[in-house]
Formats: sequence, structure tokens, C-alpha cells
Amino acid sequence: MPNAIKNGGLLFGAVGTLVIGFVCAHCVHILVKSSHVLCRRTKTPKMTYAETACAAFQCGPKILRPFANFSKVFVNAALCATYVGGACVYVVFVSESIKQVADYYSGMNIPIRLYMVTLIPAVVLLGQIRNLKYLVPFSMIANISIVIGFAIMMYYLFEDIKPISSVNLVASLPQIPKFFATVIFAIEGIGVVMPVENSMKKPHHFLGCPGVLNVTMSTVVALYAIIGVFGYLKYGDATKGSVTFSLEISDVLGQVVKLSIALAVLFTYGLQYSVPLDIIWCSMKGWFSHQYAGIGETIVRFFMVMVTVCVAALVPELDPFISLVGALFFSVLGISIPAIIETISCWDGHLGTCKWRLWKNLLLLVFSVFALISGSWMSIMDIINLYK
Repeated sequence: MPNAIKNGGLLFGAVGTLVIGFVCAHCVHILVKSSHVLCRRTKTPKMTYAETACAAFQCGPKILRPFANFSKVFVNAALCATYVGGACVYVVFVSESIKQVADYYSGMNIPIRLYMVTLIPAVVLLGQIRNLKYLVPFSMIANISIVIGFAIMMYYLFEDIKPISSVNLVASLPQIPKFFATVIFAIEGIGVVMPVENSMKKPHHFLGCPGVLNVTMSTVVALYAIIGVFGYLKYGDATKGSVTFSLEISDVLGQVVKLSIALAVLFTYGLQYSVPLDIIWCSMKGWFSHQYAGIGETIVRFFMVMVTVCVAALVPELDPFISLVGALFFSVLGISIPAIIETISCWDGHLGTCKWRLWKNLLLLVFSVFALISGSWMSIMDIINLYK
């Protein structure tokens, strides 16, 4: 987040983070609400993200109904691409965090790709967990680790803060797309919304006021904004891809922060990757007989985990990778598709006065396309320069 604020400027970045947080929360809200409406129309107890998109087209205008199956396939493909990219970023982040501490104590400069290789056993085991409830212990450890890391990091961020005059209030225009893409990547998590909501004992508590969604999104956006603003004030233009990378490596507490948040991100890998793994296996299990289904799923999950390690090894730099994944995937999955689903599901007389829902969703689409095109272009250019 400090790197995102650096790309947006202090004032523009702080306000922009709050706005993007509101937009992402709103898109989750309209997706879940549309799913509830479509469940009642189709008399279905619950739906996944892709099933919600399919039902929206099936119940929408006649001209769009032939695209129902395509929308389901597209959403599933977008989910897979999004969370495969996110898992790749996780591998890069954890490897870089471990590298900084290990290189400091060993006195060597070991290539980051070797650290990625050492992570393979851990991510393979996490990728084999097939039920969300078995990920709860790992999520608990991740929560504890990240709270410890945040607490210590806050101490560093509020110590010796630079004056506001030393940083840019608004960054240069070419940096703005990277700001949007990075913040969208950081905040967006729409792919796991439907599985979580469908797994709740009381799903009606997800929306509403205060509601699970409003409480969690408000907390996340507030934390990200605080860390982003004060991290940028602390480190200025020297801010790196992750604020933990900017901490002094010779300080023991700095090492604790790096390792605790790396552990939190590693243990979140299973949850991050559960959505695409389930989708991919459901589309492939017909290839295997019932006798070999278990072995087949194990092989598929192992192969997909290795894909994340290989892609991470190709782009082992966190900054351009995060903005590329955020622009290319999260903008479409988190903003464009929910806006389209709500528009179609509300098409027959439910678009509101003066069709305000239609105009609102058109604005969301324009913003999403802007983040997609400009953010992807700037990130790809950064990756090309990295290899040069």
C-alpha cells in the first residue's frame, strides 16, 4: 500500500484508496444481492459466482439468454486466472521476505528462484487441502501472525515520519494507473465471497448494517489507508513493492515483521488457491473414472501449484507483478462482472428512477476498463524493462 500511495501521491492516494474500497465493497454487495434475487427467481438454494452470472443471463432479456453458458465459462476462467495470478504474487512475496532475512544471516546473495524452490513442499501441501473448514487453523495462525506483524510495523511507521512537504501530494500522470491497479489487487477478494457466504450458518448476516461485509471491508480499507499513507510518509520515494521490504534488515524486530507477515501470506495461499483449484477439478474430473478420481485430483492440484511457482519464477519482482494482476484480472472480476450481472438481473423494471442503476454500472465499467488497459500497459512495460 505505501508503494501504491507513492504511485498516486499522498492526497490523491489516500482519497483514492477510500473510493476504491467503497467501489469494491459495493460490487461485492450487488453481486451477493443479485445472487439472492436470482436464487428466488430460479428457486435455487444457493449459487456460486459463475452460476449467478449464468442465471442473470438466463433470466435477462431474450437477446442475451444464448450467452448464459458462455458467461458461466467466462466467469470461471476469470476466477481461475485471477487467483492463479494472486497465488503467484504470494509466492514472490514470501520468497523475497525469506531471502532478505536468510541472505542477511548467511552473508550471501542467493537467487530468489532458489527460495521459491524451497517453498514447493509447503505450497503443495496447502494446495491439497480440499475443504475450507480444514483451512481454518491455517487462517487463524495467519491472522495472529499478521496482527503481530502489523503491530510492530505500526511502531516503525509512526517513528521519524517525514513532513508532508517532502512527498508528492499528487503523482505524475503515468504513475496513476499503477496506483489503481495495486489498490484493486490489495483490496479485492470477490472470488471467495460466494464460497464464504454459502458456507455461513446464517448467510443473511453477510449483508445489512453492520453485517459481515461492511465490518470487514471498513476494517480492511481503514488499515490499508493508514499503512499506505504513513508508510509513504516514512519511506518516501524509497518505498518498495511491500512495506515490509523497506524495513531495516539489521533490526531484529524488522526481521520478525518480515517473517511473521510472510508466514501469514503463506498460510493464506490455500484459501487464495482453493477457488481456482475447485473450478479446475470440477471441469476435469469427468476425465477420470471413479476409481482413480482421488489420484487424479491430487495430480491436478500438484500441477496447478507448480504453475504458480513457475510463473513466479518468470517475474520475480513484486511491484510490477502486483499491478499487472490487479489491472488484468481483479478489475474485470471484481468490478466489471458484478456491474453487468446487476444490470441484467434488474433490466425488467428494476433499474430505478431514471435508470440510475444502469448509469451507475456504466461508470463502474468505464473505471474498470481504464484500470485494465492503462494498468496492464504500464505493468508490462515495467516487466520488459526489468528483463532489459
